[in-house]
Amino acid sequence: MKRFVVLALAIGLLMVGSAVAQDVEEEPVATLTFVILKDYNGKPIRNASVVLHPVKKDGKQERGGLELKADAEGRAAYDGVPYGKLRIQVLANGFQTFGQDYEVDKPKMDIVIKLKRPQGQYSIYESHPVDKKPDGKSDEKSDEKSDEKPADDASAPKK
Repeated sequence: MKRFVVLALAIGLLMVGSAVAQDVEEEPVATLTFVILKDYNGKPIRNASVVLHPVKKDGKQERGGLELKADAEGRAAYDGVPYGKLRIQVLANGFQTFGQDYEVDKPKMDIVIKLKRPQGQYSIYESHPVDKKPDGKSDEKSDEKSDEKPADDASAPKK
């Protein structure tokens, strides 16, 4: 009799456990691999920070995130990223900050990011080329006065 009760109890626990396991569906996750390179020569950038931020459906960044560091070959990887939109930022000393949204929809994604050198700052104290408008005219106002006389000036006194 004890064996029957123990056997019935074990079967009942197995059935409850399998029912609970079926109710909980696992979200698909991906493995992301990053390669951070210099834009001008294609060499890897070591110690670059790769920051991952989940993005909500409305396009706003969720709280939290994850920061990875690139190794000497410019590589960083993370396993277990849930499917969906992900904002990726890459920061490295001496390079422009990179930022872009990616759609994680595959089990394995390889992302190559090329960082550019910072561009020179714009200064009002330096001379700059004249900006041209689409119609070919310059954007700068001319300080020269026209030598042309008005064709018909009614307010001018007549002699």
